[in-house]
Amino acid sequence: MPHAASLPTEFDPALSRGAANAIHVCLRLKSYERMTLITDRASAEIAAALVAEVEKTGAAYNVFLLEEYGPRPHRDLPATILEDLAHANVSIYACLAQDGELPARLQMMEVVTPHHIRHGHMVNINKQIMLEGMVADFQLVDRLSQTLIEKCRGARRMTCRTDTGTDYVAEFSPALQWVKASGLITPEKWGHLPDGKIFTSPFNSHGRYVVDGIIGGSFCQKYGDLRATPLTLDIQDNRLAGLACANQELRKEFEACCAADENSARVGEFALGTNLACTRLIGHPLQDGKFPGVHLAFGHPCPEQTGQTWRSATRLGCVGRDFDLWLDDEQIMAKGNYLL
Repeated sequence: MPHAASLPTEFDPALSRGAANAIHVCLRLKSYERMTLITDRASAEIAAALVAEVEKTGAAYNVFLLEEYGPRPHRDLPATILEDLAHANVSIYACLAQDGELPARLQMMEVVTPHHIRHGHMVNINKQIMLEGMVADFQLVDRLSQTLIEKCRGARRMTCRTDTGTDYVAEFSPALQWVKASGLITPEKWGHLPDGKIFTSPFNSHGRYVVDGIIGGSFCQKYGDLRATPLTLDIQDNRLAGLACANQELRKEFEACCAADENSARVGEFALGTNLACTRLIGHPLQDGKFPGVHLAFGHPCPEQTGQTWRSATRLGCVGRDFDLWLDDEQIMAKGNYLL
């Protein structure tokens, strides 16, 4: 059990519920399996709570603290960790992301995917998320997600409206797949924790989408909640056609990101958040991306999952709040609450 001694011997017991969800519900670790846990000093208390739940299963496990392998950021994931990961049935990455470490995380996924490891990706996890999004009833989230995805797979369009000005229509195609990411992780597909959404790449979309929630990536850290200074996006033929915001710095920065390549301004993802434990936006993409409502992402459309025919080197997620939604002619959400 290498490096387990590097974790705290005590942790806030309030973390136990979310940790139990991760190990016993989302990843379903069994006594005869092996687990690899990759963490860092910033996430060590959360890792200790996860280990306590792992030990209840009786499963073999190894814990790796990134800082014990040299100063961060790590451009490459240490070979010792990759070797251990290759022999695991289940894995978790619970770390605070650092600039320059994306290649190392991609190396991890190059092991996870072909070995069909049930992997929980908890990048940038924090205590607040463990106490909110991670305490969801993930069986309920899965049932809601399944009900929604069955409806969406037979629908032609979704109309989205809000009191702040959103009036947007997404059109769907049977050639583009809907994907369920409910938090119940299988060997076929790793997932984020917490999770709770369904998504596709729209065949086409048009109208106005008001981002009065958050924008992902560095935007979230820099600008936080946009309720007071929303970003208004006008979309035509599935491309950004205009934008407005009282914060001119934000507007210019968003516009520049959408000009990075020929597909950066295209709506690549249309998603519905289904994590009912997320009752408010907290300014953190890991949780806010599962908040009930419609989320758009400009850029990369996850073609390996959705079947979309184009790609982009960028991806910029946008979250609004308090939606009224109609799937074809059936209303499925009112003021941010599902009607199913």
